[in-house]
Amino acid sequence: MGMNVPAGDNDGEGEILSAINTTPLVDVMLVLLIIFLITIPVITRTVQLDLPKATNIATVTKPENITVAVDQRGNIYWKESLVPNQQALADLIRAAAVTVPQPEIHVRGDRNVRFENVGRVILALQKGGIQKVGFISEPNRGGPR
Repeated sequence: MGMNVPAGDNDGEGEILSAINTTPLVDVMLVLLIIFLITIPVITRTVQLDLPKATNIATVTKPENITVAVDQRGNIYWKESLVPNQQALADLIRAAAVTVPQPEIHVRGDRNVRFENVGRVILALQKGGIQKVGFISEPNRGGPR
């Protein structure tokens, strides 16, 4: 730690230069760099092993997803086929609920459909014993909502 005092007129009012001395900082950083360079190769050494190779084989096949659509007028479509009434929908749901593994039901509702119509479909799916229900929507691409 030092301070530079200019040599010259010693009339008692010498100027003190207040500059940051970076030499100790550079010394400490160089020591830390050397320590890290020495210790990193020691840390990365591991025991050489011949690990077993694994292959990904699906043991359970995923069931076919079923799409249920509700159009603007409230008509219900099961896999693109019009469902005539609520009883026919309940029969289709019961048949899908007993398949192993149970399929996932994807519900698509028109933007202008009344929520009541989509709610009836959800209620029928719940009563029929369907475990997985998802909703499908279009992403907003910056257009009008």
